[in-house]
Amino acid sequence: MNTPNEAPLSNMPPNEAERLAIAARDALTDSMVERLTVTAANAAEVIDRLNDEETRDAVHGLIDRLTDLHKIGAMDTLFDTVALLHAARSAATDSIVERLFAFVEHMLNTVGSEEMVDLLDNVRTSLDEAAVEAEATPAKGGLFAALSLLSKPETQQSLTFLLGVGERLRKSQGGS
Repeated sequence: MNTPNEAPLSNMPPNEAERLAIAARDALTDSMVERLTVTAANAAEVIDRLNDEETRDAVHGLIDRLTDLHKIGAMDTLFDTVALLHAARSAATDSIVERLFAFVEHMLNTVGSEEMVDLLDNVRTSLDEAAVEAEATPAKGGLFAALSLLSKPETQQSLTFLLGVGERLRKSQGGS
């Protein structure tokens, strides 16, 4: 165990801990000692940072939130979302990003046009006025009340208009 120029650790026979220390000393090379020293210094730096109250609070908060995510089963969802974002980022070539921005620009130009603003304002005003009128009109129940309502020219025009809009929407979507 001891080489000729090394003094024994004690005059008594070595116990298990002493034999382990001797074996570790004999097995360590200079590069291993250097790496262990760097690792120990880094670990001491991390421990020193954990002594900072704000850092400690942040780490405790992070652990609490991770525990909450685990309890509700959201960890898989979180990592799936991260994987999806990474895949999207990896797939985002210059031409895809360019087409995406062209699409967004087209949508903003369409939605932000003066005609669209006027249309949306007219629809909002019409809905507001119809809601006020419907609330002020007492509801009549029964089949004869429905027939009376259907016999009015305004009701028939409104139904014709709504059916026409629906038909044109269906045709524009490729329906027959």
